Amino acid sequence: MRNLRFRRAARTSVLGVAALVAALSLTACQSDSPEPYDALDTASQQPADGNSEAPAANTDKKPAEDSDSTGSDSGSGTEKDSGSSGAKPAAKPAEQAADSGSTGGALPTCTGANTKLTMTSVKRPINHMLLTMTNTGSKACNAYYYPFLRFGEAQSVPQTVEDSKPQAVVTLTPGQSAYTGVMTSSADGSGTGGYSTRDLSVSFQGAKEGGSTGSAVNVPLGKEVYVDSSLAVTYWQTDMNDALMY
Repeated sequence: MRNLRFRRAARTSVLGVAALVAALSLTACQSDSPEPYDALDTASQQPADGNSEAPAANTDKKPAEDSDSTGSDSGSGTEKDSGSSGAKPAAKPAEQAADSGSTGGALPTCTGANTKLTMTSVKRPINHMLLTMTNTGSKACNAYYYPFLRFGEAQSVPQTVEDSKPQAVVTLTPGQSAYTGVMTSSADGSGTGGYSTRDLSVSFQGAKEGGSTGSAVNVPLGKEVYVDSSLAVTYWQTDMNDALMY
């Protein structure tokens, strides 16, 4: 009986020792386990010995810097380009305007050298004719004031219908025509010094009123035209109806 109690006590002791050894082993294992996440270096938000986050931070920062730099260069480049390239186009039209003239005065004068003239009779108003001048040149020209007409051996040019003066100089592009109405004689016979002729010469005025420019042009009449002291011409018009309304 005593031996049985001794065996049980020994068995219990052995089990207790085994449990104690197991507990010690578990404690040792826990002490060797890695530090928890809280042990990371929170100041840099990186592991104490890790550099894996550093390149990501640099990578994020670099595009931002590049973006700012690109925007700045683009802005300055745009200003420079627009300043230099914009200035030249702005200056070029101004130079061209100075060369070609923004006003009509810089254009050539319409003369016999760059136009064709025809004189035709009209039914209404009576005793009227229509002088047509067509630009046959390659560039626009200015028809200044009114033409100087000389019928036959006349010693003076006809009077001018001042009410027909246009508000601006008549400019003819290539192929375009201008018109002058001509009253050859009075309808009521009040004119004096009348005569008939088949000859007509036309001279042109320049930018300065009263002075002729270019050579006179002989215009065929086709048949004799009777003229007297009532002979009058209008200023150049862009519409034939305007030329014949006086």
